[in-house]
Amino acid sequence: MISSPDLDLEATVAVQAMVIDQLRQANARLIAANAALAARVAELERRLGKDSSNSSRPPSSDGLGKPPAPRQRRGGGRRAGKQPGAPGAHLAQVGDPDQVVVHRPVVCDGCGGDLTLAPVTGVEARQVFDLPEVRLRVTEHRAERRRCACGHITAGVLPAAARGAACYGPGVRALGAYVGVWQHVPVQRASELLDDGVGAGVSAGWLGGLVAEAAGGLGGFVERVREQLCRAEVAHFDETGARVAGRLHSRALGVHTAAELVHGARQAWGGGDGCRRGAAGIPGGGGA
Repeated sequence: MISSPDLDLEATVAVQAMVIDQLRQANARLIAANAALAARVAELERRLGKDSSNSSRPPSSDGLGKPPAPRQRRGGGRRAGKQPGAPGAHLAQVGDPDQVVVHRPVVCDGCGGDLTLAPVTGVEARQVFDLPEVRLRVTEHRAERRRCACGHITAGVLPAAARGAACYGPGVRALGAYVGVWQHVPVQRASELLDDGVGAGVSAGWLGGLVAEAAGGLGGFVERVREQLCRAEVAHFDETGARVAGRLHSRALGVHTAAELVHGARQAWGGGDGCRRGAAGIPGGGGA
């Protein structure tokens, strides 16, 4: 069968038209899919960009990703650093130094003569402020047992700091709690700090237990602060997000009474109801 050139041309044109139509349909589908994806990305970015500074979300929802405070512009050409008239601080000599070291010349720089009995014509004094050698001081407490004439044996009373045959005293324990709670030094680094600084080779576990121990000794203090805040005319509450054991909590603080008292309590967010449970126990705190 012999094909006509006209028929071949018509078939080729028909195939090309079909391919062009398919490409147009595929292009239209891709344009629609791309527009949908772009809209979804824009919505997700909008959600991620929300925080307490640009929406109605509470500050406690920011967690550890709290946005930085807006930078305040300096007005009136104010210079950086210490301002004119502001009180300064400088290191000055003291009248009663802990130690005085006298440096006496032995021989004359001019003729080489002996200066042992030569008169003093002047003194230049310079004071160096430095840390003394820091090391542990070991105090041994011995509780004697004595027998009375009646035959009864009475033992001496050991101080509360002597908890065991060998133990760290209140000074080391207070320093360990301070660097962890106030300076926020991780327990492993705090252990290295005490070992390198004062020779106290404490463990990370021992340091971790100091927080609960220190908190147990603040019972009366916490009640006293709560009582004074309850009697204050004005109490301010603030919420700052914090993560404890992987969970987000808010911290309610009653701040700035006349005595600058602060009371803090961890607030745990509830389940599906979204309600907070366990508040500060002070006026307006939402619980006891």
